[in-house]
Amino acid sequence: MSRDPDFDLPPETMWAGRFVTAQRKGKWEYAGRVGGIRAVVVLAEHDGCWILVEQPRAAVGGLCLELPAGLVGDHGDGATVEGTAVKELEEETGFTAERVERLGDFHASPGMLSESFTLVRAHGVRRVGAGGGVAGEEEITVHLVPKADLASFVASRRAAGVAMDVKMLLPLASFLLA
Repeated sequence: MSRDPDFDLPPETMWAGRFVTAQRKGKWEYAGRVGGIRAVVVLAEHDGCWILVEQPRAAVGGLCLELPAGLVGDHGDGATVEGTAVKELEEETGFTAERVERLGDFHASPGMLSESFTLVRAHGVRRVGAGGGVAGEEEITVHLVPKADLASFVASRRAAGVAMDVKMLLPLASFLLA
């Protein structure tokens, strides 16, 4: 199969906002983050429970259930994946980690987004605060969900109209593939 010649064209910026840019390469259109900022997503457990967050998301028109996550280097501060993972885990959930283990880099929707994320697992997780996000900027609800109850918890949140981030497939995999 021959390579599509449009893949090798330089990207043309069709529109750029403060956080998002729309790009074109020939016939292909996609969105991405301004400045190539990437995300880190944290798999974290505490006392046999998944640590999950729920927050309003404009793109889905309501609440969304997610794994804790954040942007690496969005403040131009030379941040690392590991440092951002711990910082976001603390801000969003009130838990910290002694260390984080990189599990790999992924793309959630490569047909339309250039954005990638690094998945990490938190180790040595302990509570250090209330969580809930940055005051005045985020409205995050923290959920500690026993592993055995995750599928029913997700079903109840769906029934309540809460959207599910695709990365929720990770902790749900054992239920979905059983």
